[in-house]
Amino acid sequence: MVFVTGATGILGRVIVLELLKRGKKVYAAKRAGRNLYDVKNSYKFYTENSNDFFNKIEWVDIDFDDINSLRDILNKGIEEVYHCAAKVSFDPKDEKEMYHTNLKGTENLLYACEEVGIKKFLHVSSIAVLDNFNENGELDEESDFNPKWEHSAYSITKHLSEMEVWRASAEGLNVVILNPGIIIGTGNWNQSSGEIFSAFERNRVTFSGGSAYVDVRDVAKIAIELMENNIFGERFIIVSENKTYSEIGKRVRKKLKLTEAMILSEKQLNIGLFANRLFGWLIPKLRMITKSNIRSISSFNIISNQKIKEKLNYQFIPIKESIDFHLNNYINDKKLKK
Repeated sequence: MVFVTGATGILGRVIVLELLKRGKKVYAAKRAGRNLYDVKNSYKFYTENSNDFFNKIEWVDIDFDDINSLRDILNKGIEEVYHCAAKVSFDPKDEKEMYHTNLKGTENLLYACEEVGIKKFLHVSSIAVLDNFNENGELDEESDFNPKWEHSAYSITKHLSEMEVWRASAEGLNVVILNPGIIIGTGNWNQSSGEIFSAFERNRVTFSGGSAYVDVRDVAKIAIELMENNIFGERFIIVSENKTYSEIGKRVRKKLKLTEAMILSEKQLNIGLFANRLFGWLIPKLRMITKSNIRSISSFNIISNQKIKEKLNYQFIPIKESIDFHLNNYINDKKLKK
C-alpha cells in the first residue's frame, strides 16, 4: 500500500490518481476539515472514470506535529511514501508556517517512516534549491544550494528538508528526491502553482526573467516510475522546457482574449523595493518585494533535464500543449461555476 501526503495539492492528487490507475491501494493525506470537492472535480479532466477512482481513495486526516498518529497511519500496511505536502509561498509573512510545514513536517514524517520500516520514500523538493552552475552555464543535479547567497524562506526550507531526507538515506531509508520546476496542472486555481492562470488573468504586468516549467502529469508519472524501478539515493530535476514569464503570459492572456502584459524590468522592481522599505509596514502587498524575490523573477537560468531523460528515456509533454490543456480546463471550470 502507498501513502501520499499533500494529496489535495496540484501534484499529490495526480500522483494518487496515477497510482490508482496502476491498481495500487492508496491512503491519501489531507488536513482535517479540508473540502475534497476541488480534487473530485479536477479528476474529470484527467480520466473518464473520475468518480470510480475518487471513491477508491482512503482519505486520512494528518497532523505532522503528532509522530504517534503518523506512526499509526504508516502501520496500516504502508510500504511506500510519496511526500508532496509543502507550503509554497514567497510572502515573508508565511515564513514561520513554511519552516513548520516544510522542515519540521518532513523531519517528523521521516522519523515515523524509519521507526515503522517504510521501504521506499519519495520527497518532492523544488528547483528553488539549485544555485551553482555547471560548465555549460546551466543548473543541474550537482548545482548545490549556496548558503552565502540570499534566498527566500521557501528555498531555505526546501533545502533544509532535503538535508533531512539525505540524513534518513544515510541511515538506511531508500529515498529519491524530485526537483520539479513550476508545475502546470488542473485545480487549486488560487493556490501555489495552480494560480498561474488566474494570476496572468488578473495582472496586466509580467517580469523580465523566466523559469522552467513541467506538466503535472509528467511529474506524477516520473515519480512513480522511479519508485517502481527502485532508483534511490539520487535527485532528479523534473522540467520540460525553460520559458520566460512573458512567453507564458502572452500565451495565457491571448487564449483568454486579453491584451498582452507589460514587462516590468529589474530596475522598476527595485523602485518597489525602496517603497517596501518605506511603506511595507502600512501596505502588506509591498512586503512581497524583497531582494530575493526580485532576483528570482528578473533572472532566467537554464535548467537541465538531461539526467531524467537519459535515466528513464522520458519524453516530456511540450509546454505549449500543457498550457493549452490545463488552461482549457481552467476556462471550462469557470464556466461550470457561473
